[in-house]
Amino acid sequence: MRFFTVLGILFYSIVIILVGLIFIAFATNLLPLQELNNLFTYLQNSINTRVIIGLLGILLILISFSFAQLILGRFQREKTIAFATSSGQVTVALSAVEDLIKRLSIILPEIKELRPDVKATKKGIEVDLRVILKSEANIPELTARLQEITRLKIQEVLGVEEQIITRIHIAKIVGIEERERNKRKDSELKDPTIPFGGYGRV
Repeated sequence: MRFFTVLGILFYSIVIILVGLIFIAFATNLLPLQELNNLFTYLQNSINTRVIIGLLGILLILISFSFAQLILGRFQREKTIAFATSSGQVTVALSAVEDLIKRLSIILPEIKELRPDVKATKKGIEVDLRVILKSEANIPELTARLQEITRLKIQEVLGVEEQIITRIHIAKIVGIEERERNKRKDSELKDPTIPFGGYGRV
C-alpha cells in the first residue's frame, strides 16, 4: 500500500513538473508556435501515433482515478475505528470516541475544559487532549489519572486490544479570579439588566 502511495506521489510530481516546464518554455519563447503546429500536424497525420497517444490518455485517466480512490479510501478509514465480532465487522466514528472522552471532564473536577482529537494509526489509537485546568490542579497527578482513565474508557467501550497513546497539552490554567469573572459575565448574559426597569408608569 505504501509503495503505491509513493508511486502516485512521484507520478503526479512528474506530471506537474512537465506542465510547469511547458509553461516556462511558452513564456520564454523556447517553443515557437510554428514548430508546435508542425508537431501537432505530424502527430495527427500518423495513425499509429494517434492510437498510442489515445491509449496513453486512457491510461493516465485510469491511473488518476485509481490513485484518487486509494487516497480517499485511506482518508475514510482513518476517520473510523474498525473491529470484527462474531457476527461481522463494526466501525466506530472517531467523532463518537471524542464525544466519549469529552464527558471525562465531569469525572475530574479539576478540568475546566477538555478538547480531544482522536486518530487511528498503524501504531494504535492516538489521543491528543487539549486541556484547560483550574488553578488548584496538581498537574503531574492529574495528567497521569486522565491518561489512565482515557485508556481504560476507550478499551472498556470499544473492547479493542490496540495500543492507546494519550498525549496531553495544557493550554491554560484558569485562576479563581478569572473563574469568578467568567461566572459574572455568564450571569449578566443570562439575566441582562434593563435600564430604568424599576420605574413604572404614573
